[in-house]
Amino acid sequence: MIAATVFDVLLALVMLVLAWRAVNDGELFRAVVSFVALGLVMAVAWFRLSAPDLALAEAAVGGGLTGALMLAALRRWTGDGRNCDEPPDRGPA
Repeated sequence: MIAATVFDVLLALVMLVLAWRAVNDGELFRAVVSFVALGLVMAVAWFRLSAPDLALAEAAVGGGLTGALMLAALRRWTGDGRNCDEPPDRGPA
């Protein structure tokens, strides 16, 4: 019983930290990775709350599909996915 409570408290703390990092991280790649990790940790939280259907949906959509779309958009934005602080140089207008 105590181990389950400790796990639930740690799960809640990890979710708060990942949510804060996803919103406040200065580097976009790390923010996207934090968002994907948050989706996967939320899937575990839904499973702990006895909602396996929501856990599967969260893992598929929140952790998988949305994360993949964000990483693809980030790669397209920067061209190589490494320098995420500035938009790419488009050359003379």
